[in-house]
Amino acid sequence: MPEKLEAALVAVRMSGLQNWVLSEDGLAISKDFRFRNFSAAWAFMTRAALLAEKINHHPEWFNVYNRVEVRLTTHDAKGLTELDFRMAAEMDKYAV
Repeated sequence: MPEKLEAALVAVRMSGLQNWVLSEDGLAISKDFRFRNFSAAWAFMTRAALLAEKINHHPEWFNVYNRVEVRLTTHDAKGLTELDFRMAAEMDKYAV
């Protein structure tokens, strides 16, 4: 099971991400992605889904047309782990 990161390390990892927001309780990060159309949003979700299966770490997300709202946390660890930050960084790459 992945280990929950200490708050100081979460702060360091957050500084390496753009436009991700730490939840008030410090247990999750979130970001709203916007794309040119539904197809681009779907392509992003497809790439993220393939990574999620590969690393066995699945996002909470909501999609309407060109918008994808993402929330990452590691339920088993009851907070943030390296898996969340890996997924966030890869999602940022996929959104370009």
